[in-house]
Amino acid sequence: MNNVTDIVGTVANPLPPAYQGIASGGLILFLTNILRLVFVAAGMFAFINLILAGFQFMGAGGDSKAIEKAWGKIWQSLMGLILVVGSFALAALFGYLLFGNAGFILNPKIYGP
Repeated sequence: MNNVTDIVGTVANPLPPAYQGIASGGLILFLTNILRLVFVAAGMFAFINLILAGFQFMGAGGDSKAIEKAWGKIWQSLMGLILVVGSFALAALFGYLLFGNAGFILNPKIYGP
């Protein structure tokens, strides 16, 4: 009979040598996935808040206080989106400076079974 390794074969680590020690721990990959989840959740929250503020503005009916409140909500939603995009850009910059790859923090590769 053939040896089991002849049938199954071996699998080489697909990571470049610089990333092999980092990916084996898994903590960096876990944190980058959490970071991506926070980016998506914050963007969705700001977008939904912007839509609701638009409906609030349309339903103000000429009431100056309601219009002012709706504009404040729209402004805060836009600032939130700018903050999310800015943090996304900073994460790409830090990924490039620390790891030599702008997508290392933002687009991790998860290796597993």
